[in-house]
Amino acid sequence: MAPDLTTDVLVIGAGPSGSMAAKWAAKAGARVLMIEKRQEIGSPVRCGEGMSKDWLADVGIKPGRWINVEVEGARIYSPSEKVFEINEKHAGNEVGYVVERDEFDKQLAIDAANEGVEIRLKTAATGILKENGSVVGAKVKQFGTTFDVRAKVTIAADGFESQVGRWAGLPTNIALRDMDTCLQYRMTNVDCDVRYCDFYLGKVAPGGYVWIFPKAEGLANVGIGVQVSQIKGMAEARSYLDRWIDHHPAYAKGKKIDMVGGGVSIAPPMKQTVLDGFMVLGDAARMIDPLTGGGIANGCIAGKICGTVAAEAVHSGDASKKVLDKYEKGWRVRLEEKLYRNWLAKEKLTTLSDETFDKIVDALLGVKLEKLNVHNILKAVHEKYPEVTKEFEAFL
Repeated sequence: MAPDLTTDVLVIGAGPSGSMAAKWAAKAGARVLMIEKRQEIGSPVRCGEGMSKDWLADVGIKPGRWINVEVEGARIYSPSEKVFEINEKHAGNEVGYVVERDEFDKQLAIDAANEGVEIRLKTAATGILKENGSVVGAKVKQFGTTFDVRAKVTIAADGFESQVGRWAGLPTNIALRDMDTCLQYRMTNVDCDVRYCDFYLGKVAPGGYVWIFPKAEGLANVGIGVQVSQIKGMAEARSYLDRWIDHHPAYAKGKKIDMVGGGVSIAPPMKQTVLDGFMVLGDAARMIDPLTGGGIANGCIAGKICGTVAAEAVHSGDASKKVLDKYEKGWRVRLEEKLYRNWLAKEKLTTLSDETFDKIVDALLGVKLEKLNVHNILKAVHEKYPEVTKEFEAFL
C-alpha cells in the first residue's frame, strides 16, 4: 500500500480549469498536487476545438504551437442557409482560434508544473475525506493502489460528469434538457474556408447546431450538438450529422479520419460551488456557456480566481467556506450574469421553428451590431419582425 500524502492544495482533474487553478495556487506559494485519472493529459479530445482569444493574456496563457488557425469571424447559417457574418471580437466564446486541444491542455499542465505543481497521472479520486463536516482531501487510486491525499483545500475540476462535487455534498444533478449530446468528425479533402467558423441552426440539429471549425486548408472539424431530450441517443445524433454532410457537397466528398463524442452541459450555473475546505470548478461547476457549449475560457478565468483564493486560504490557515466564498463571489461577478441569461435564451431558442430562425437571421443581415449578445440580437430582430420577439420580452 502506497503511503498517504499531504499537500496544501489538491486539484482533481488536469483539464484547462484544473491546470489553471493549480498554476495560480502554486504561483502564490502553495504546495499543489494535481491528479488526473487518464494516462495522458488532454487525450482523448472531446471538444470542437474553437475558442475566443481575448481572455488568454488575463490568465497568463501565451499563444503557442497549439493554434492551428486564427479565424476572422463566424458565419451563422439559418435553416434556409441565409448567412449572417460576425467578426471574431463579437462572436462569443467559440471563435478566434481553432486549436489542437490536447496540445493546449498539455501546455497548461506544463505551465502548472513549471510553477512547481506535482502532477500524478492515472490517479483517480474514489471518495472524499471529511473531518467535522469539512473536506480535508480525497481517497485516490493509482495503479490499483488506494491511498489518502490530505489537503487544506481540495478543488474538484473533474469535468462534465463530475462525481467529486456530489461526494463532497453539493447537488450536481442535471436535467436532460440541460444536456447536449455531441459528435464530431475530423474530415480531410473538404472545401472549408479557413477564415471562418461556421454554425448551422434549426432542425438540422434539434436544440443545438452543426459546426465547422477549419483546422487547415482542406481539413476541418465537422460536428453536431443536439439536446438530449430531443433525441434517442448517440446513434440519432450521428444520423443527423451524417445527413447534414450528405446534403453539403463541400463536405460529402470529404474523408473522416477521426471521431469523438460526449456530453456537454447547457445548464444554468450551480447555486453553490464552495464548502468548508472545498471548491468546484469549470465544467464540473456548470460554467459551460449554455448557448454555445463553450467552456474553456470560463473554466480558465474561474480557475485563476480559484487557485489564488486557495493559496490565500492556505497562508491564512483558514479554509472555511467563509474564506473560500471569495472564489464564489469572484467567479460570479465575472461570469454568472451571462451564463444565466444565455441559459434562459437557450430555453427559448430550443423551442423555435425553422421559420423563426430564418426570420432572426434575415433580420440580422446588414445590421451592424456593436456587441453580439442576446439583448442586441433581439433588438435588431424586433425592428423587422416584432412578432418573433414577443416570447423574448424579458430580454429586451
